[in-house]
Amino acid sequence: MKIAIASDLSGFPLKQEIVKHLREKGVEVLDFGIPSADAPKPYFMQAPLVCKAIQAGEAERGILVCGTGQGMAIVANKHKGIYACVVDDIFSGERAKIVNDANVITMGGWITAPFLACEIVDGWLAMSFAQKMEFKKDFLANALSQVKAIEAENFK
Repeated sequence: MKIAIASDLSGFPLKQEIVKHLREKGVEVLDFGIPSADAPKPYFMQAPLVCKAIQAGEAERGILVCGTGQGMAIVANKHKGIYACVVDDIFSGERAKIVNDANVITMGGWITAPFLACEIVDGWLAMSFAQKMEFKKDFLANALSQVKAIEAENFK
């Protein structure tokens, strides 16, 4: 699996820890920066880099880190085919994939400790759509198809 990742200055230290963790696990990472604290770029410039990599098939999933994760999620969700969720704990990270089939998660460098962020990423990567909720698989699949219909209507 190939993961695209990017941050702004507020998310930079946490992004670095996540990249290190993923690479130690053997995951291929496309790191879109920022490359250092001395080369800051705002969240609204960084999020599209990850989204476009997913849209182009260069990565399967993406991780975005800013101060709260919220700005990155807003920008990411402006891209067709991108389903981004802010995650602050392992449960929300897993459910982002299980319930919403999120291909992008966003986190806050001001909020989430590095150890927890790595656990969240691991949980999200380990899950598949509707896993652990097989009893609701039909409902979840229908809900996702409705979301995709809304997307098709609004991204013409």
